[in-house]
Amino acid sequence: MNKKFSRRDFLKMSGVASVGLIGLPYFKFIPSSQPASEKKNVLIIVFDAFTANSISAYGYGRDTTPNLSRLAERAIVYHNHHSGGNFTTPGTGSLLTGVLPWQHRAFSLYDTVAASLANKSIFHSFQDYYRVAYSHNPAVVSLLNQFSSGLEQNIPLERFFLNSDEIIKKLFSKDQETAMVAWARTIKKNEAGNYSLFLPSIFEEYQKKKIAPLLPQFPRGLPAVYDDNYFTLEMVIDWLGSSASDFPKPFFGYFHFIPPHDPYGTRQDFFDAFKDDGFHAIEKADDPFFYSGPSADKMPEWRRPYDEFILYVDSEFGRLFNKLESAGILDDTWIILTSDHGELHERGIAGHLTPVLYEPVIHIPLMIFEPGRSTRTDIYAPTSAVDIFPTLLHVTGGSNPDGLEGSVLPPFSNDILTSDRYIYTVQTRDTAPNDPLTIVTLSQIKGDYKLMYFTGYKELNGKDRIELYNLAEDPEELNNLYSENDELSKTLLVALKTKLEEMNKPYLK
Repeated sequence: MNKKFSRRDFLKMSGVASVGLIGLPYFKFIPSSQPASEKKNVLIIVFDAFTANSISAYGYGRDTTPNLSRLAERAIVYHNHHSGGNFTTPGTGSLLTGVLPWQHRAFSLYDTVAASLANKSIFHSFQDYYRVAYSHNPAVVSLLNQFSSGLEQNIPLERFFLNSDEIIKKLFSKDQETAMVAWARTIKKNEAGNYSLFLPSIFEEYQKKKIAPLLPQFPRGLPAVYDDNYFTLEMVIDWLGSSASDFPKPFFGYFHFIPPHDPYGTRQDFFDAFKDDGFHAIEKADDPFFYSGPSADKMPEWRRPYDEFILYVDSEFGRLFNKLESAGILDDTWIILTSDHGELHERGIAGHLTPVLYEPVIHIPLMIFEPGRSTRTDIYAPTSAVDIFPTLLHVTGGSNPDGLEGSVLPPFSNDILTSDRYIYTVQTRDTAPNDPLTIVTLSQIKGDYKLMYFTGYKELNGKDRIELYNLAEDPEELNNLYSENDELSKTLLVALKTKLEEMNKPYLK
């Protein structure tokens, strides 16, 4: 058979024999017949549930990010960057496809995007790159698995767990879901429907002994996925910092870490760092949707551990940055730091799985570290997670595929600064993928103004809920300017409803 051996085949083979396989040594891949690429590497770092509103580098009242504040002096800092959704699946889906949830259709936790986009992810647009991805978050892994044809190395979820259920997945690879349910019911303590009286206790003791040496370093408990698959950020930061030099060049890396997502298990160094520090967030009345969390007087009890967890994230990002710089990686690599969504600790709501789209839920960090950059640039124009995809293609000399909703970010283009565009965030987690958006919250930002529109919720008794804020004058969103008789209100609402109608049209029965 005379089959042409493509660069993609070459990278696939090198990926199998190179970094990331459990139990195998890592070695540096050196192409023997290809000249060194002039293309720059790309490394996207995502910290989950990382709101810009709790980052001191963006003006927060607690010094949560001393490393980011220092590193921002050599970055492009985007001050009004917004997620595509309010939790991992829609937010990450938008980042990786360049379209908003109303197009990619990944609305609920663990959803995957529309089949038509499965081979149109950001990974598929960097075919000349060695593409590697990892996430602690199972919801992100669902998307990475869907996009696996665009990856040379899709690192397994369990790769950086201290202990995990990985052996069960390996033994029963053809029926993992059934095997995991049986494993949980037989072995894991406190699972509904335990079938064994003694095995859960044995397994629990085994787990405790394995993680015991680390427990003193994490007073609120070790970071974990599924309650007992424990990990530390240090594990993957150490690996990435040392292995990036060994990736075939150019490489495109996507690493999505679950901290500072709850539970807020910060390291001992940062435990109680903000206790009795005198910080007081602005008090805000309970929102009508406050049922998703404790009441307003409990907010400080949730906010402080979150802020202390951010200290851990900031410390480890600073350490990764130093490792990459020492290895000479930064000279040839674009570093993108961002998040998939934010986190709320106000109005009686803790977290992000809520119909509301106030700024702490959707205002996320974006810093771009350009190869060789040593000065700071601040961008204040509203931007969106869907802009990252086209921007990275632009700065690396690629071509944007058709259908992207994002634009090339300034300072690489002035399109956003001169366009008459809206920035949208979509929350519709109770909508089926092929249904129109009838129970939905939309955030629409244009310039200084933000319109938030709720429709279809039973709590609203058949009415719509509409709020309008001037974010420049009222960043805490305390003064609702919306009025049916106000021309600005009417103009913005018509634009939003027109857009919603346009997006719903293909799905109307």
